[in-house]
Amino acid sequence: MKKHEWGYTTGSCAAAAAKCAVTLLLLGKKLYSVSLQTPKGIVLQLNTQCCHWQGQKTVCGIQKYSGDDPDVTNGIMIYAIAEKIEKGIIIDGGEGIGRVTKKGLQQSIGEPAINAVPRNMILQCVKEICILAHYHKGIAITIFAPEGAEIAKKTYNEKLGIVGGISILGTSGIVEPMSEKALLESIKVECNVKVANSNGNIILTFGNYGNDFLKKHYDIDIEQAVKMSNFIGDTIDYIKTLPIQSVLIVGHIGKMIKIAGGIMQTHSKYADCRMEIIGVHAAVAGADSKTVKSIMECITAEQALLLLKNHNQQIFQNTIQSIKEKLIYHIRHRMGEYINCCVVVFSEKLGVLIQSENVEWFLEQYHNK
Repeated sequence: MKKHEWGYTTGSCAAAAAKCAVTLLLLGKKLYSVSLQTPKGIVLQLNTQCCHWQGQKTVCGIQKYSGDDPDVTNGIMIYAIAEKIEKGIIIDGGEGIGRVTKKGLQQSIGEPAINAVPRNMILQCVKEICILAHYHKGIAITIFAPEGAEIAKKTYNEKLGIVGGISILGTSGIVEPMSEKALLESIKVECNVKVANSNGNIILTFGNYGNDFLKKHYDIDIEQAVKMSNFIGDTIDYIKTLPIQSVLIVGHIGKMIKIAGGIMQTHSKYADCRMEIIGVHAAVAGADSKTVKSIMECITAEQALLLLKNHNQQIFQNTIQSIKEKLIYHIRHRMGEYINCCVVVFSEKLGVLIQSENVEWFLEQYHNK
């Protein structure tokens, strides 16, 4: 099997470009490559495509590389402009960086679509160079991507309420490959290894959110979980061929709500009916048409559930119970009757939303293996 290549996020590109621009601005050094510590703990060495003065400002650019991930932003140039100001560190978006127009996203309305993790990466890079240069005044960073507006037309940004360009994204700084054949083979290999080193129990997560939740709430080493990305159906089909007794599936509501509708490939290019599913369950639970309409206008599953909870606590609880029943039904139907299936669904703001009755038993078995 061909070893698949990892890439790096637009967030890593923006942070590296900012670091390079500030280095030239404060230290007078033009970098041809820049070292960047990612949140995942991997150190990247990224080549700069340009690094120069523009009047009293400096401009540096990094080319996005997605590895084996079929990402529409692969090859796009991400630039940072750095300039001195009186105080503070200001991070803004320029040409080709989208602006937020709806509630429910990480940034407020009117802010550039630069998510929290990339924003923090940029901030840390700027602070690092300011300390090296013994510089105590302010720095303004503007991230821009000339191709961003055109690339954004190929994404769901406008539907999500981000207009005018791409988002600067990434929770780990690294793009893990999503080429389906290679990733599925990798998932199968990982399942084999976990099963061979367990007592017949296996844990499945979708990605970083699920892994972080396991570590924080259940004291489970994330290395013990299989990260199945969007391929829950294919992963379930494969583990049914292995000597498995019990499976714990842990996922954020944004992914798991799709499974409640019977969707077993959760990438948005295949299906995105999160609001429709929540809206139907809310209606069955007693929500009026005005509330359902408000749900349909939400951007994220988190936002929809918060709206419902604030509207009526009882209807919210009944909706969650209705979703739970359908979610567990679809997973167990795909899993079959011979494997004990446990499910945890969580939300960043609402905590654990769904926990099947056998989760505590699974955790006891798992920790005593």
